[in-house]
Parts: sequence; structure tokens; C-alpha cells
Amino acid sequence: MEEDKKSLNFIEQIIEEDLANGFPQNKLRFRFPPEPNGYLHIGHTKAICINFGMGEKYGAPVNLRFDDTNPEKEEQEFVDSIKADIDWLGFKYDQELYASDYFDQLYNWAVQMINDGKAYVDEQPSAIITEQRKTPFEDGVESPFRNRPVEESLELFYKMKNGEFEEGAMSLRAKIDMTSPNMNMRDPVMYRILKRAHHRTGEQWKIYPMYDWAHGESDYIEQISHSLCSLEFENHRPLYDWYLDQVYDKELVRNKQREFARMNVSYMITSKRKLQRLVAENAVTGWDDPRMPTISGMRRLGFTPTSIKNFIDRVGVAKRENLIDIQLLEFFVREDLNKIATRVMAVVDPVKLVITNYPEHEEELLETENNPEQENAGMREIPFSRELYIEREDFKEEGNKKFFRLKLGGEVRLKSAYIIKAESVDKDENGEITTIYATYDEKSKSGSGTEESLRKVKGTLHWVSAKHAIPVEVRIYDRLFTTPQPDAEKDVDFLQFINPESLKTVKGFAEPSLKEAEIGHHYQFQRIGYFTKDRDSSTEKLVFNRTVTLKDGYKPE
Repeated sequence: MEEDKKSLNFIEQIIEEDLANGFPQNKLRFRFPPEPNGYLHIGHTKAICINFGMGEKYGAPVNLRFDDTNPEKEEQEFVDSIKADIDWLGFKYDQELYASDYFDQLYNWAVQMINDGKAYVDEQPSAIITEQRKTPFEDGVESPFRNRPVEESLELFYKMKNGEFEEGAMSLRAKIDMTSPNMNMRDPVMYRILKRAHHRTGEQWKIYPMYDWAHGESDYIEQISHSLCSLEFENHRPLYDWYLDQVYDKELVRNKQREFARMNVSYMITSKRKLQRLVAENAVTGWDDPRMPTISGMRRLGFTPTSIKNFIDRVGVAKRENLIDIQLLEFFVREDLNKIATRVMAVVDPVKLVITNYPEHEEELLETENNPEQENAGMREIPFSRELYIEREDFKEEGNKKFFRLKLGGEVRLKSAYIIKAESVDKDENGEITTIYATYDEKSKSGSGTEESLRKVKGTLHWVSAKHAIPVEVRIYDRLFTTPQPDAEKDVDFLQFINPESLKTVKGFAEPSLKEAEIGHHYQFQRIGYFTKDRDSSTEKLVFNRTVTLKDGYKPE
């Protein structure tokens, strides 16, 4: 039993202790509460997996609640993208809810707090309020409006709600403790005036609740048992609890906030403000650019839900933040794609190969496996003919003993086809090879069972039939930044670390089966890497994104 307890992460230990102390398991409820002001990124996947993971482990419902309290930055586009990302990851939420669902209740509770002497309307500008809070090492300065009569605050708050004052003219503040060493407790603002249309409530509201006020109370309204959030909210927990104290009914579940470390991955940034800059300044093509750390970007690049969830599981739930090597994420992507990706042949830097002793007008269909890692993946046929394309790097006129690909006078096997021997080349006026001429051993056909077919040669090359090849645009993606922590230094603009080689576009050829490729389907371009068909594809142009290289020397500990 003790060993089982040690295998639990600290959040599971908290829940287990609550259950052991009498908390009813049927009262467990979790939530994932994104603000719809941008697209979800790799950091959010940890919060998603933790909250939905707890729901799955304990058979408890999980709400998707949008914390939509800032109409300046929130849009329906972001709501839709967040829902699509969660669906793609394979998680099912119990209810789709919004903090804006509770605006009336939050307002009424705020009125109650004014009546109880726990809140007041402050007519000072926000800059003065901030200055009066001072530092954790000195007492704050009380607002001159802190002790104004309850009736005055009630009247002003009502007029704020009705839009009778300009933005910034006043705010509602909680009356807590201006001497607290926790700056969040120094009379925090609960409401500010914002005369902006809301994506759900329209023009109804002229005041909007601050995140700290709306968040915990929304958890309470929904009867969330455990509010699990990232570590930057740890020093907000006393305020979360203080607000809860003002409305708590002992007959109901009292929600508790607990924090886990955020996930930072090398060569990625997770600041929404900085991600917005990347988009706004055209460093990327949009929120779903395959170089972006957004879930939609990773999906478009070809990452799989399984690989991301396996990565989060390996990273684990910690109390301290650290930098996770991006190679660990790529390891799990590669591991999953190896199991599910269809094997195909494509050539991204083609040079023509002519088999001079193969009948000029003959062609044949050769069988090859769709995926040797899958038991029932089946076989498909690929066309073979006299003229082929191979990778330019797979040929040298002269190669040393360690060069096992094609060279003049040397032999290799064409995958699923024949053994060939290079005989001569043609070159253009610049000395670049335009055509390789070879001969083939007609009895060496793979799988034919002849003695020649069993003959061993050291190199095997992929290829496509020139007559049947379809042109493809191949996008070779690399890391967006040149340094593992592009935003580590506050005084240095992270944009200066943009990798100019993060995207290379090349023209190649692929086997004809890729005409039927579906957007988002995963392929292994044999001997090259893992690819997925991009949404930019059309009937005239097929576009494939490289997800990860075929192999990597990285081994997780």
C-alpha cells in the first residue's frame, strides 16, 4: 500500500487523502479553464492532460469552462479552436460553460460584499492604485476612498454597471489588508469599467470582473472539487480562498486550488503575448503554422494525440519548473508514427536513373508493405519502369568503403525491386549530374525466391517511377528558434533568435498512391522522414510537411 502511494503524483495523493478523510468520490469534479484570447499551446496540453486525466482516473466529470472576462482580447475564433484541440486530443468534457454565464451572480455577490463592508468603489486611476500597493517589504497606502460609506459605493457601483462613467474613472476593490506581504491581498480590483462588446453577452455589460474574482467563484458555482492550475497562481491561492469565504455555503462543496509546475520545452515559447507577436509581425504564417508550439500548429505539422499524451505522461506532474528537451517530445512523436504511418516512396531531391537493359516500353507493378509494424496493414502495388528518380545524395561517381549507396561500378538494391549497377552518367555544362545510367539483374527481383533475389548487397535505395511519379511540394520544417530559451533574457528581443532556416521548400516526386492522400494522414517517406499532407494542398498541388526526421540519436533516460 505504501509503495502504491509513492507511485502516485502529488495531486493524486491530495485527492486520495481527501477521499480517505471522507470526501465523497461522487462529488469529485474537475475543469479545464482556458481564456479564449489565443490558441492553445504545448504548455496547455499539460493542464488538459492533468485535469482530464484525473477525471478519467476517478470517473469524475470534467467541465470545459472559458474564462471570458476580458472582451478586449477574446474572440469566438479562439473558442472554436480550443474546442477543436480538445476534441482532437481525444478528451470528452461534461459541460461547456463560460464565466460570462455567471456575470449576474458575480455582480450580486459583489453587491453583497459592499453591503458587508468587504468591498468599496475607488475613484483613483489604476496607476495610483498600483503605486499605493508599494512592495512586499513595506506597507501599502490605503486609498482615500477605502472607508467611504456603503451607500456611496453601492450607488457608484450601480452607475458603473449602467455605463454612466468613462473607462478608468473608477473600479471596485475588495477591502482586505494593505499591509499583507502577499501583494494579491492588498485590496485587489474586482471590477473595472470596460465599454467593449463581449463575444457572448454583446453590449449588455459595461463592467467586467477581474480574473481572480471570477475564477474561484466560477469553480464554486460549478462545484469543482479540485481547481488544478499552474504554479504562477500559487501566490493567488490566499485570495482565491478569501473570495470563497465571502460566499461559501457549508452545505456545498468547498473547492480547493492546488498548483503544479508549468511545462517549458526547449526551442519553444508559450507566452500568448509573444505568440501573438510572431503572428502579427509575420514571423510565421498564422496560429497554426507548423513551426508554432500551438496544438493546431503541432497537429498540422503531423504530431499525433497519442505522442503528445505519452510525452506529458513521461514529463509527469511536478512542483518545480524545469526545461524539457524538445527531443523528448520528438522521440514520442517518432515512436508513435513508426507504428501508424503508411510507408511510401518519395524523392525530394531527384536525379534521373535510366536502367539501360530494362525493356523500354515495359512496366510492372511491384508489391510492398504498407507498414511492417502493423499486423493487418496490408500490401499495395507500386509501378516500376525503365526510368526512375532517386535521391541525388544517394549517388556518387566515386565513394569510399563506407559509402554503401550507389556509385559507378557499384551495386545496390532498389527497394522492393531489383539489384542495379551504375555504369555511367551525363552531366550538364556546370558539371552537375543530370542522368545516371545503370543495368539491372532481371533475376534479382525482391520476393521472387530465385537465388539471385537472395543475393546480398549493402545498400538499398528508395525510388519512384519517372513515368508514374506525381510532383509534390515538400516543406522541411526545423525549429523556429536558434536557441533553447529564446525568451530567457528579459532585455533581449526574442525575435532576434528566429531561425532563418526553419522552413525550406523543395520540389520532389512521389509514388502515385499519394494522389489519394488525405489531409492530416501520416506517411513515412522511406529513408527520409515522417510527413503529413498539408491543408494547402489542392488537386493541382500536393503539399507535404515533414513532421520529424526518420531517426535520431536521442534516447530518453
